[in-house]
Amino acid sequence: MQEYLRSRLVRVGLGLLILGTGPLVFIIVAAALGLWPAPNPNPIGPGLLAFLTFWPSVICLGIGIAQVRRARGGGRP
Repeated sequence: MQEYLRSRLVRVGLGLLILGTGPLVFIIVAAALGLWPAPNPNPIGPGLLAFLTFWPSVICLGIGIAQVRRARGGGRP
């Protein structure tokens, strides 16, 4: 696991995933628990942020994981 976290692309991918989708997930969970002022929120800003950052983060994670596995020797787990 530490090998993966040393990869810059993996760190960028995780950062994008957490910072990009985190606010939307927080609003959804807070609304489900009754902690959000509106029971059915319409978070357009966090939704757009998640939309724009999700796939780039998945792509960065995939490329970073592939690079670490290739550097480790043939894709062994």
